[in-house]
Order: sequence, then C-alpha cells, then structure tokens
Amino acid sequence: MEQIHTKNRPFILASVMLAMFLAAIEATIVSTAMPSIVADLGGFRLYSWVFSAYLLTNASTVLLFGRLADVFGRKPIFLTGISLFMLGAIVSALAPNMQVLIGARLIQGVGAGALMPIATTIVGDIYTKEERAKIQGYLSSVWGISAVTGPALGGFFVDVLSWPFVFWMNIPLGLLALAGITFFFKEDTSLEKRSVDMVGSIWVVIAVSSLLFILVEGGQRVPWLSAEIIGLLALFLGSLLAFLHHEKSIEDPMLPLHLWSIKSIRYANITSFLTGMILIGVSSYLPAFVQGVMERSATIAGFTLTTMSIGWPIASTIAGRLVLKIGFRKTSIIGGVSLIIGGIVFSLLSPERGPLVAALGSLFIGIGMGLTSTSFIVSIQNAVSWQSRAIATASNMFMRTIGSALGAALLGGILNNRVEEFIRSAGLPERIDLNSTNQLLTVEGRESLGPEVRRILQEGLSSGLHMVYIGLLLLAGVSVLFILLLPKKED
Repeated sequence: MEQIHTKNRPFILASVMLAMFLAAIEATIVSTAMPSIVADLGGFRLYSWVFSAYLLTNASTVLLFGRLADVFGRKPIFLTGISLFMLGAIVSALAPNMQVLIGARLIQGVGAGALMPIATTIVGDIYTKEERAKIQGYLSSVWGISAVTGPALGGFFVDVLSWPFVFWMNIPLGLLALAGITFFFKEDTSLEKRSVDMVGSIWVVIAVSSLLFILVEGGQRVPWLSAEIIGLLALFLGSLLAFLHHEKSIEDPMLPLHLWSIKSIRYANITSFLTGMILIGVSSYLPAFVQGVMERSATIAGFTLTTMSIGWPIASTIAGRLVLKIGFRKTSIIGGVSLIIGGIVFSLLSPERGPLVAALGSLFIGIGMGLTSTSFIVSIQNAVSWQSRAIATASNMFMRTIGSALGAALLGGILNNRVEEFIRSAGLPERIDLNSTNQLLTVEGRESLGPEVRRILQEGLSSGLHMVYIGLLLLAGVSVLFILLLPKKED
C-alpha cells in the first residue's frame, strides 16, 4: 500500500539526487583516472576487471535489493547501499595494487546495486504519475550534470594531485545523502509477510560471474577450447536454467517473470542491456585512446567524456517533456537515432581527427542515453503498482548493468587480443607484452619505449579500439530495432 509522507519531498529529492551524484562521479572520474591508476599500480591486463568487478556485484545484487525494498521498505536498503558504496571507495583510495583495487570495486558494486534502483524508486513513490516524467527527467539530468564535473575533476586530480582523490570524493557526498534520507524520508511499509528469494540471488551471482570470467579471460590467459572455459560455459548455462526454473516455481520470486509479459518492460529492458554495453564501451576506453594514441593529457581525456555528461542531462530534461507530448516510444526512437550517430562518429575516429571528434561522438551517445533511459523508467513505473515498482525499476537497472558488465568484459577481450596480435606479428622482444601498453599512458612511459616499439603499440591500441567502436555502432543499430518494438500505447 502506497502511503508515503510527502511534506519533505524537496529534501528527499535533494538527498536522492546527491546519492545519484555518487554514481555519476564514479562512472566518469574512475574512467578518466584509469590510465594513471594502471600506470601507477601496473597490470594493464587487469584494466577491464576494474570495471567488470564493480559491474559484476552491481548486476548480481540489484534484483535482490529491489526485492528487499518491496518487502522491507526503501529506506533501510537505500542507507545500506550508500554505506557500502562509501566503504568500497575508502578501500579503493588506499589500494596498494590492482588486486586490492578490484576487491574494493566489488564492494562498491554491491552498494551501487542497492543505491541506483532504490533512488529512482523513491522518486516514483513520492510523486504522482503526472509528475514522474518531469521529475525522472530531473533525476536523470542530475546523473548527467553531476558527471560533467567528473571528467574535469578526474583530470585535475590526476594532473595536479593524485588518483586516490577520485575515490575520496565520494565520502563527503555520501555522508550528506545518508543524513538527508535518515532525517527526512519517512515511509509506511506494508506489514504483510513476504519471503526474500536468496536462492535466486545465488544463481544470478554464479551465472554472471562465470560468464564474465569467460569473456574477460577467454583467449588470453585461458584458451577458448580449454576444459576451464568449457566447464565455465556449462556452469553459466546450468545456473541460468536453474534460476529461470526456480523463479517459476516459487510464490515470491526475486524477478517476477510475468513482468516480461508487459511489452513496455520487455523491450525497454532488452534495449537497456544493449545501451549498457555502448555506455561502458565509451566511458571505459575513450580515455585510453585519447591518452595512449592521441598522446593528450588526462584533462583532455576527461573533456572528451564531459560532452557525454553534458548531452545526457540536457536530453533527460527534454525527455521529461517529450514523453508527455509525443509518448515514450517516439522519444526513445529519437534517442536511438542519436546513439547511431554517436556510433558512426566513433567508428571514424583516428589519431589524426583529434579529441574534438571524440568529444562529438560522446555528445551524441549522451543525448541518446538521456532520451532512452528517462523514457524507459517512466513507462516501466507507470505500468506496475507500488508493490512491484521497485523490482520493475531494478529489472531495468539490472539489464543495463548486465549489459555494461558483459560489454566491459567482451570489449576488453577484443581490445587485449588485438593488441597482443600486433605485438606478436611485429616480432618485438619477449619483454614487450600486453602490459607494456601501460607505458603509452604517460609522457615518461612513451619516451622510455623507443620510437619503433611505441609506434607498434600505438597502432595495436588504435586498431583494437577501432574494433571496439565498430562494435558500438552495431549495438546502436540493434538497439533501434528493439525500440521500434515498443508499444505505441502503454500496456
């Protein structure tokens, strides 16, 4: 039963927006700082795991937390998410090596699994159906506006201070959001006894973990046709089937499969999976291209991501109005076209074209994400009741996060394999391997390589990233096809 005290709505909204700011900062600051982090801690081979680890636990827990929020209320789950997110940030800032950093990112991912869907759900709870389109547009725009400062701050911290500050940034913001929700958000939750599907959550963790390992390590440290990969593939398929069977057989499943019978939810979720792959492909690897291939500073690399963060909030604000005027389907189609334009720009990216072209591609991707994400959330929350709103919202977040997790792993594997292929075919000395790419990311490192080795590594990195961007264009095209399947009217 939906009975939320709304007299403190401005304060609650401000606290939720601040919490979303955490996720926005995390997404862009870490991406901008990653070349410097890898240059300091080493381990270019583990580059994609810094993103994949965060996305792994995020994807594995987002459905569980969405379910818990429907059972126990939004407030305790939200506060848990902020606390875990801050704990992961502290450990990340203190990490002495890549392994510890990856472990800390696992903790941050669990926090984000509770933080992201519940923040959006709280706004859905305290505003009416007519108000949601406008407010969700604001919420998405804050996610983007806050990210505008991320790349600039990331570049500043790397160039002027040091990379741990990209994680310390989260602590004061997290404390403010924690205080705001604690003091201003009061909710009346149903006392109805409902079970929590822990078994389903375990199957999700097993399935996502095994698939991520296959995509990140397959063809590199572990051969594709090895017993390990075949075993992991069997484990993934078995756990996926076990999850689906389990969800069908219990009374209170973690992910009610009947939600997928609603067209607006089904196609919005599939499209979010694809756009999640696009988003991680841009934010994870564009700084490496700008710094390693174009030989520009971390600040310039941050600028190329900032344009995505500018396009996102502007488009989200416009989407809130467009949804009311032309509907979520047409708004989503415009967003899909923008994603294709961004994909085309990235597919044409080369060292000679410079960072302005990279920034233009980011801008169109940001516009596409802003239009589609806002449209999807509004349509999904309007399609279900209060009792299912958190899990329905979480299902969309889950699909986008799974897309990002698999995208980080798959695109990272494509990049690493391509660079290794260049190194092998060039006949470079054995001391030059994939981890030597670390040295491209700093001025001192590039100067220590020698002109020939430097040229070959840059060509390999450029070639690998070009394949990544061709993949992004294909994903954008498929996204539009699924957007066209959205219903013209709400189910």
